[in-house]
Amino acid sequence: MTDTAIPRLDVDIVSDVMCPWCIIGWLRFEQAMAHFGGRLAFRVRWHPFELNPDMPPEGEDAASHVMRKYGISAEQSRTNSERLAAAAAELGFVFNRGPAFRMRNSFDAHRLLAWAAGCEAAEPAGTATGVQTALKLALFRAHFTDNRDVGDPQVLADVAASAGLDPARAATILAGDAYAEEVRAEEAYWTDNNITGVPAFILCGRMLIPGAQDPEVFVRIIENKLLTAAA
Repeated sequence: MTDTAIPRLDVDIVSDVMCPWCIIGWLRFEQAMAHFGGRLAFRVRWHPFELNPDMPPEGEDAASHVMRKYGISAEQSRTNSERLAAAAAELGFVFNRGPAFRMRNSFDAHRLLAWAAGCEAAEPAGTATGVQTALKLALFRAHFTDNRDVGDPQVLADVAASAGLDPARAATILAGDAYAEEVRAEEAYWTDNNITGVPAFILCGRMLIPGAQDPEVFVRIIENKLLTAAA
């Protein structure tokens, strides 16, 4: 911990870059973290989950994908997109899901996130948003705001550079199979532990909070289930 007077709360977040509720959930959780400023130090670690592990390299038109996967109409798909965009906008995040917006394969993005997690080893133990979180947020922006192909190695290297990581090292990782086994093992671990949807927030390694809850829900659970219980 950074200060012996401030306890640390470890937060594991199971998430996919393709998941709109994952960025919304994170931004809401950020508000909850701010509520505990000076009382808790948060240590965040992101873990892989693929909503569409069989997505081909060229991706798929997002609207068609959602209609096919969930069996909904074009009108329902538009309504859902508008609701997501509004929820994100309230948190200062822009969804730019135009006609060309596509779902992408996120496996290589998860490989870079696994690498970024290792890069945090030398950071202060109380860092709330280290380089892995910076990369995760940059990937969300690249996909949802900038409509970039986050399955493309060059795009991924550029995004890694924007998060303060070495783009040449990122390109080398993407050109081979580095971190592939680690990502698959982590995905299997969370599936075996009954994580079937994202985002999923695990506090202190034992308290599961599923979904993009309102900040007040996160605050209440941390106050009542963790802080009060530890008092």
